[in-house]
Amino acid sequence: MRVAIVGVGAVGGLFAGYLAHAGHSVVAVGRPTVVAAIRSAGLHLTGVHEGTYHVEAREDVPSDGAVDAVLLTVKTFDLPAAARAVALARSHPAPLLLPQNGLGVERSAADALSSGGWTDPGEWTVRAVLSVPATLVRPGVVRQAGTGEILLPEPARAGAAGPRIELLRDLLRDSGLSVRTVPAIEREVWRKAIVNAAINPVTAVLGVANGALADGLARERALALLEEARRVASAQGHRFDEPEVIGDFDRIVRSTAANRSSMLQDVDRGRPTEIDAISGEILRRGAAHGLDLPATRAIVVELGRRLAGGAGSPQLS
Repeated sequence: MRVAIVGVGAVGGLFAGYLAHAGHSVVAVGRPTVVAAIRSAGLHLTGVHEGTYHVEAREDVPSDGAVDAVLLTVKTFDLPAAARAVALARSHPAPLLLPQNGLGVERSAADALSSGGWTDPGEWTVRAVLSVPATLVRPGVVRQAGTGEILLPEPARAGAAGPRIELLRDLLRDSGLSVRTVPAIEREVWRKAIVNAAINPVTAVLGVANGALADGLARERALALLEEARRVASAQGHRFDEPEVIGDFDRIVRSTAANRSSMLQDVDRGRPTEIDAISGEILRRGAAHGLDLPATRAIVVELGRRLAGGAGSPQLS
């Protein structure tokens, strides 16, 4: 298959390497520095998967032509602009994967795709939840620190989007990635958002790896955020028991102890973070249900102060 990957940071680079290794034709769309690096030295994966792959790299989304699928792997703050660029370049829709962190991703993508000319974008977009740990070492170089999986909706429950889910499921499985379909993808989105809301902001504010949240004051701060996010999820109809989410939190902190969260990596690089799509969205949804979330509100303010004057402009990852 010929696959366009829009946003070649950690996640996009990971997908590009696996797909190229499996023999698929990959078009990597990214920032000028990433495109230049891939053109000169190829795309290099290290860690669990090792290899260098010479794929087509460009700064613009390929226009109408032979593209069987689009993996939209930009960060949430770049999603509207990138989705609109895809729609404007491709008047005929293609199955489009959305593996972003955070909440409200489908709505944001659908609005942008509609503004770019796609009708019924919900029939073409497929939400995914990704737990494969990947880090952008430098442009064109991605490290996979461990194993994980990709969750997709069950095709039989997805109506017109079902065949697109099947295509993406088979494509990713064929590339060597672990893929599982689930009956309630929104619940899995919330499950990850709850843990992200606890780990990412605290590591970003403190400047520490995930393992620092295993005990002490850092753990206390993270668990306060975890509980507030759990309460909002419950108000939205997705109930998680406290031991369940604490178990998820502890498992991820242990298995990724040496990792720097994606939010901390963005802070390190002076780039925008996904705080609004995670903690900001939790605050908005909590307010709609009359919930007071002091820990979440405080960490958003604290991270904002740290980033003041240091965040870059949104761009393709």
